[in-house]
Amino acid sequence: MESKVSQPVIEGLVHGIEPPSEEWRQRARQRLDTLTKPLGSLGRLEDIAAQVAAIRGQLGDSISKAAYVFAADHGITEEGVSAYPREVTRQMVLNFLAEGAAINVLARRHHVALHVVDVGVDASFDSISGLLHHKVRRGTRNMLREPAMSEEEVEKALNIGYQLGSEAATAGHTIIATGEMGIGNTTAASAVTCALTAATAALATGRGTGVEPQALANKVRVVEAAVAKHCRGAVAVRPMEVLRCIGGLEIAAMAGMVLAGAKHHLVVVLDGFISTAAAALAVGMAPNALGYLVAGHCSEEPGHKLLLDHLQLTPVLSLGMRLGEGTGAVLAMPVIESAIVLYHQMATFSSAGVSEATR
Repeated sequence: MESKVSQPVIEGLVHGIEPPSEEWRQRARQRLDTLTKPLGSLGRLEDIAAQVAAIRGQLGDSISKAAYVFAADHGITEEGVSAYPREVTRQMVLNFLAEGAAINVLARRHHVALHVVDVGVDASFDSISGLLHHKVRRGTRNMLREPAMSEEEVEKALNIGYQLGSEAATAGHTIIATGEMGIGNTTAASAVTCALTAATAALATGRGTGVEPQALANKVRVVEAAVAKHCRGAVAVRPMEVLRCIGGLEIAAMAGMVLAGAKHHLVVVLDGFISTAAAALAVGMAPNALGYLVAGHCSEEPGHKLLLDHLQLTPVLSLGMRLGEGTGAVLAMPVIESAIVLYHQMATFSSAGVSEATR
């Protein structure tokens, strides 16, 4: 695969991304061992608390949460890969703005600031209020016929996500979630999964919006053909080129947000399959970004587990979900928040006057 995306753009996005602090992780582990509980008895909550301490450099109980839903359409829908028409992307954006979707309910319940971003919906929203207007183009091209995006388009989408992630840090958010809406985007995520993990299309491709068996077989064929066309079967392909040729505008924007989150030492909570595909591409560009990621859940899409294994991430939740929108990530946030407040507010053996274990 010939590289088309300019190296200076990549270098600018990944410059200065350092791994989380191992010193702060060890400090957190030491404090966790002094709390009034048997050693390690809080399980994954202790791992999460230590990771957040490593990311943030310290661990107070001041928490500010935000979720970003990036919306875009996909030219690959021309190949009959979805059970829903692409008009549903526009309709769901309007539903988000009317606060009627699952992500709206969950964000309200868990006090998460929700932002909806048009990065590539095939519709005009004019100047409708409540929407972040960052449209790069009205959907990607059909990746079965040509690259999904041009060099300029993928760079713009990456920079949009990076800009919004940087603004989240400036606004004082400490935990951000990446979510998406885009008919056809599980096809793009499946193709990305094949390119990054060398999995077959049959293993990486699921039902997405709920396609029937015959349509699923067609979807698998489309994914296989797109990967063969653009990636030529290579495993060690350049992440930016994978993104440009078989990705999506919302996938690019989420990848940019992951990079910004890592740069600004934010906890980045991933949602499902498409969100994790974006994160895997970001980690391919900047390996140090991996330490800032928390997998909110494991979805029912088979490619999602392949990507989680590829990144060696253990999901916080497993609820059999395959909705997207950032719902799984927002559901995981109270668990992450619980880990933080337990770490901060529990008494130590010394402060509580409780005897420690003798052996």
